[in-house]
Amino acid sequence: MKASKFAYKPVGMAMGRPQRRPGRFGVKAGLEKLGHEEDAPDATDEHRTWREVVSAAVVQGAIFAGVKAVVDRGGAVATRRLTGTWPG
Repeated sequence: MKASKFAYKPVGMAMGRPQRRPGRFGVKAGLEKLGHEEDAPDATDEHRTWREVVSAAVVQGAIFAGVKAVVDRGGAVATRRLTGTWPG
């Protein structure tokens, strides 16, 4: 295993936990823009339309993926600064 990849493991693990909070905040804000409550509707809620359930799931997935990409990229940049090589 390359030294940079070895160095990135603890950085990635440490950064994984803090990314949950901005993700939840972003999902809440995104769902409020769509006119939903704070939480995404359950797919099995019979009082919700297909459009509500699917649009909320798409917003939730996009926000979590975006936050994860930002955190992972930041961890990789930090690892490169520490080791001099890109993890991978």
